[in-house]
Amino acid sequence: MSATRLFGTSTFRIAIVYLAVFAATLAGVLGFIYWSTSDLIERQTNNTIRAEIRGLSEQYRDEGLTRLIEIVRERSRRNEDLANVYLLTDPFYRPLAGNLETWPQAPEIRDGWAEIRLRHSTDPAETERQFRARLFELQGGFHLMVGRDTAAHGNFRRIMHEGVAWALIPVLVVGLGGGILVGRYALRRVDAVAATSHEIVSGDLTRRVPLSGSGDEFDRLARTINEMLDQIDALMTGMRAVTDSLAHDLRSPLTRARGSIEQALRGATDIGTYRAALEHTAAELDMILQTFEALINIALAEAGSSRETMSQLDLSRLVQDLVEVYQPSAEEAGLELTARIAPGLAATGHRQLLGQAVANLLDNAIKFTPPGGRIEVLLETRDDQSILRVADNGPGIPAEHRQRVVRRFARLDSSRSTPGSGLGLSLVAAVARLHGATFTLGDNQPGVAAILALPS
Repeated sequence: MSATRLFGTSTFRIAIVYLAVFAATLAGVLGFIYWSTSDLIERQTNNTIRAEIRGLSEQYRDEGLTRLIEIVRERSRRNEDLANVYLLTDPFYRPLAGNLETWPQAPEIRDGWAEIRLRHSTDPAETERQFRARLFELQGGFHLMVGRDTAAHGNFRRIMHEGVAWALIPVLVVGLGGGILVGRYALRRVDAVAATSHEIVSGDLTRRVPLSGSGDEFDRLARTINEMLDQIDALMTGMRAVTDSLAHDLRSPLTRARGSIEQALRGATDIGTYRAALEHTAAELDMILQTFEALINIALAEAGSSRETMSQLDLSRLVQDLVEVYQPSAEEAGLELTARIAPGLAATGHRQLLGQAVANLLDNAIKFTPPGGRIEVLLETRDDQSILRVADNGPGIPAEHRQRVVRRFARLDSSRSTPGSGLGLSLVAAVARLHGATFTLGDNQPGVAAILALPS
């Protein structure tokens, strides 16, 4: 697995983006903590110095210079380590008391505050230290300076800088390592899909994308691809079956048509015989055309291309019109055709295909019901569905064959002598799938009840 392919994966790039966002967020949080704490320490230092200046000023005002000198000397002795600095001078900046020998030269002063660097008076070799001091002028021209060592503040800054660096380094290392691992995992799963797809393209339609069993998005994608491959395999198998069945079922009418023509050519000399042969041939060709038309309608329904032409339609009116069309055929066959159709039922669908499906149900019922039989058509609404039920009292369909008869060219042995291509119920099932409906065959005791349940 090359680094170029790994770094080029979208998963790795997403991991890097999240790593950058997380690192920036962490740096922002630590920066906020740093600045907040640093500001707090600085304010505490300033407040302490102000309090000392205020106290010393009050001592000078209340008890005079002598008492102030004593207090400054006392505090200076307690701070021999130079953690705090004190210096009291006369108007000419000559030291009177404190732990500094001289007044700092030209410090940078802002609003009475100065940042100065000093050495301990008893150890001139000591490295200079940073102090924050408050410069104050007393009555009479005397000068007072109180300062505090800011080494702790500097140490805090250094620790925070190092802490931020040490916090970001493992985050970057772990994040980058995690991105590499996630990228490798994603690339491995994608390679499995690509390898399977390549084998399928090479002709092995039995191959399926392997599942890891984790139920993650790759498993869901693989499951969807496998379902698609199963559907393609089923369609290919169905196509082969259709081709075989079509070749078989069309051979008979074509052979009969050819035989009728040859017989007429060999023996007939009068126009009547020729006419009868042509009529027989035309009937056989009509049957072939009906077969092709049924196959085209099934293909349109299964492909879903007819969804674009779906519209709102009056389902009650459509069924009523078809019942009226088939009423004469039922009476001619000696059958009683009755209908109970709820008015005003609407549905969204393809009018031509839906009408063809209802017509096929009526045609099958008339074709397989013996004379004197009864056909009932019921259209009602139930549970937010429009239920169409076409029931007859013919021979019926055994329960073990009801799944098979909705396949293309499937016909029961008892119906071999009945004209037809075996595509009627296949078309109904395909139209039902196109409309998101359910199509079932039940027992009418005796006979069969075909039920088409459409969403209202």
